[in-house]
Amino acid sequence: MKYIPLLLVLMLTSCSPKKEQVDMMLFNANIYQVDKDFTNSQAFAIKDGKFIAIGTTEDILNAYVSDQMFDAEGKTVLPGFYDAHCHFYQLGLNKQKVDLTGTTSYEEVLERTVAFQKERNTRFILGRGWDQNDWEVKEFPTKKELDALFPDTPVALERVDGHAYLVNQKALDLAGIDKNTRIEGGEIEIKNGELTGILIDNPMAMVDAVIPSPNRETKIRALQDAEKICFSYGLTTVNDAGLSKEIISLIDSLQQADLLQMQVYAMVSNTPENLDYYLNKGVIKTDKLHVRSVKVYGDGALGSRGAALKEPYSDKPGHHGALVTPASEIKELAQRIAASEYQMNTHAIGDSANIVVLRAYKEALKGKEDRRWKIEHAQIIDTIDFDYFENGIIPSVQPTHATSDMYWAEDRLGHERIKGAYAFRTLLGKAKIVALGTDFPVEKVSPFLTFYAAVARKDVEGYPEGGFLPQESLSREEALKGMTIWAAYSNFEEKERGSIEIGKKADFIILDENIMEVPEEEIPNIKTLQTFISGKKVN
Repeated sequence: MKYIPLLLVLMLTSCSPKKEQVDMMLFNANIYQVDKDFTNSQAFAIKDGKFIAIGTTEDILNAYVSDQMFDAEGKTVLPGFYDAHCHFYQLGLNKQKVDLTGTTSYEEVLERTVAFQKERNTRFILGRGWDQNDWEVKEFPTKKELDALFPDTPVALERVDGHAYLVNQKALDLAGIDKNTRIEGGEIEIKNGELTGILIDNPMAMVDAVIPSPNRETKIRALQDAEKICFSYGLTTVNDAGLSKEIISLIDSLQQADLLQMQVYAMVSNTPENLDYYLNKGVIKTDKLHVRSVKVYGDGALGSRGAALKEPYSDKPGHHGALVTPASEIKELAQRIAASEYQMNTHAIGDSANIVVLRAYKEALKGKEDRRWKIEHAQIIDTIDFDYFENGIIPSVQPTHATSDMYWAEDRLGHERIKGAYAFRTLLGKAKIVALGTDFPVEKVSPFLTFYAAVARKDVEGYPEGGFLPQESLSREEALKGMTIWAAYSNFEEKERGSIEIGKKADFIILDENIMEVPEEEIPNIKTLQTFISGKKVN
């Protein structure tokens, strides 16, 4: 994008004294407004952080003048991307941990952990990102090697989905976990009468309780690190799926001090203290922070076989996974949250977890209009249960989960049950909208991978030919809406942002290629050239 110097601006406007002064003008662009008509335009004017005029280049140049005039040189301009389900703060914290994403063997996990500790010498080694499904031996590792390498330093290495830990004996001892420990809603794996070091879902909290808390400076650095990454991809609003009161307050204070520009839709973590505070306080809304939802966990993840299924896992007979929040508690939570202004946004992956949550929603929302409650993931739905989404329940899905899980998902579910998995087109048909996100750092941050997975249903190598369950793909227009206006709607924000329309906040991005027209295989390589929030450049 080319900046037009002030002298040239004066020359262009000297004969037009009646032109209105604005803060910024952009023209010669290929703008997808993502409004109700999916309008394509060329230029806009911004004043006081909002779009005040949109139209042709000629219209805008004839009516307005600014000392910030930008010639987009034909580049594609979109509304700022939303990520409708992610872990923004966790992304930043992960920059302070061993990065285990992309490891192709347990040996590589160990090598990275040893190298990290040699450099950092931390008193509690934390890592995240391993996935045994990416290894030649697709079985959970054990703590044997960690015990030998780190006999006196506790280690907790988190699986990529955040639903399993591999810990060493020192960490188990600190957490008070032994062979007799029993925790509902998960698993403490034992083989041959011995702990393996694998903890799935709820037992992980015992280790969390003994991990030293990061100090304030580390938390601030984590948030700012995450912001920088997100802005580079064109994300202007993130839905952080599960935050404590402390971190929400820290985000607010940083935003108020102009030290954090990212717009955050905060889902409050489901704890008694948080519910007592936020449900009584009511919706919190500032220019950059929006707090009006509670994040509840229904079950675990499919990759660690923690997702709650109606019938046993096809590759683990007799095992159904588990609800991490009992059905009775989900029902009680739904009734309590329905009596407030808050959304209930529930993680539900397995078909059993989904129907438990959907039934609880239906009962709690009787007689209540426009509540926009969400199912986060909605990953595996029994085909007889899709109709529940016709009742105003919004599926918040992550397309890259489909292309990450496709290598082993049918092993877990079998040929028949996979038909109701990652069913974005079916969900859209019932709910009329889908909100799209990534679940980063479980998946990569890039919204272009989200778009590509939604449309092509392939990995970046183009596998499989024709796409994974291709009948469930979205069109490019639907995918873009899911990352902008539909995500904004799911947050009760569609009147203020999510599209390029007069009166809305001037959140927009400029791309190096036209995402709506480039060959499908080139979508993952698109780059965001510039990112703007309220008309101010943030990247």
